[in-house]
Amino acid sequence: MYFTDRTDAGRRLAARLKHLKGQDLVVVGLPRGGVPVAAQIAEALGAPLDVCLVRKLGVPFQPELAMGAIGEEGVRVVNEAVVRATGVTDRDLAAVEEHERGVLEQRARRYRGEQQSARYDGRTVLVVDDGLATGSTALAACRIARARGASRIVLAVPVAPHDWSARLGGEADEGVCLHTPRQFHAIGEFYADFGQTSDDEVIACLAHNRAAHAMSDAPPPAGSASPEHDSLPYDRSVRIPAGGVALDGRLTVPRSARGVVLFAHGSGSSRKSPRNRFVATGLNRAGLGTLLFDLLTEAEAVNRDNVFDTALLARRLTQATEWLREQPDTHGMEFGYFGASTGAAAALWAAAEPAADVTAVVSRGGRPDLAGPGLPEVKAPTLLIVGGRDHLVLDLNRQAAARLSCEHQLAVVPGATHLFEEPGTLESVTELATDWFSRQLA
Repeated sequence: MYFTDRTDAGRRLAARLKHLKGQDLVVVGLPRGGVPVAAQIAEALGAPLDVCLVRKLGVPFQPELAMGAIGEEGVRVVNEAVVRATGVTDRDLAAVEEHERGVLEQRARRYRGEQQSARYDGRTVLVVDDGLATGSTALAACRIARARGASRIVLAVPVAPHDWSARLGGEADEGVCLHTPRQFHAIGEFYADFGQTSDDEVIACLAHNRAAHAMSDAPPPAGSASPEHDSLPYDRSVRIPAGGVALDGRLTVPRSARGVVLFAHGSGSSRKSPRNRFVATGLNRAGLGTLLFDLLTEAEAVNRDNVFDTALLARRLTQATEWLREQPDTHGMEFGYFGASTGAAAALWAAAEPAADVTAVVSRGGRPDLAGPGLPEVKAPTLLIVGGRDHLVLDLNRQAAARLSCEHQLAVVPGATHLFEEPGTLESVTELATDWFSRQLA
């Protein structure tokens, strides 16, 4: 076991790719699992993030075994050795290819929408996946990058078989791999958490990167002479002092932001939460600032008691709010809380404190029952968002709504379960939260 999850793999791989920083670079992730790895690298290198749409051609009776791959630009790779060894016929191969071509086109529409693919012409293209097994998809991705005019191609993966470079046949100009074990059966065996990456997570990674680059590239407003506005907009890493420890965070402030929303993530999550990042990007587009930060240090998070200590998490949220009020670029702004799952309990707990000065609260799939006896003391207008199929949590939120004395609303997203993984449900959450904060923080 080498990696905790794809986020961990991306951070560690980024440390090996520092020599690429400052180049005319685009980081390209292979959906779906390669994108969260690539997102960490793109953030560390300050580079734009794109997807390279490639589909594995799996053996019909053993779909995890790749007999080839297809991709954009008409790229097609067939591993003849696997085809012969498995007895796959030309008809079988054609049927699999037809199906995967349809999925490829559908994914392209979902991931990019109206956005165009990044420019590859004359640039260094860094192709990233969460691991390499047969090499078919990586080979196809390198060929796509070359067809789009890349001047140099670097392939980076966290783990691959010891003979991985030979499998690429020189398609990449440079290869970087952290671990090349001789005993290699599947990529997932080298991760503690190798859960499937969702489409929403891919979209969130892309949207977050686009928003960050759009703001960092934005020109200053004409005639602006105020130093406090010259630094806006920005998107940067921050460290927040809180009770003797420092918490890592990401502060994003669009130009002319009306307020900042602090995110309190749920148990087992962090500032890297793809769902919270998805919502945060929507808020940024609406002109609202966001602070995504870790409520616990890595050492503290190891103790599961801390993860569910609502009082501690609420105190950290309050400390982050106090720190934010002292920052020159956010001084005097209105603040709101967005809490997810158990993080929503921390947000409500913090908002119920007598000295709390928060303008609005939004809870996504929250556990308000963990907010303690102070729930009726919340003064900030509160929106409770729950999935229609998240029956237990929906009941808990109905009970909480009956205890709230502030302005409040319960919004039910039809067909959504607790994590809002169903198509379109996270978009509904983002729309509801954006509307609530836009009205309350105006």
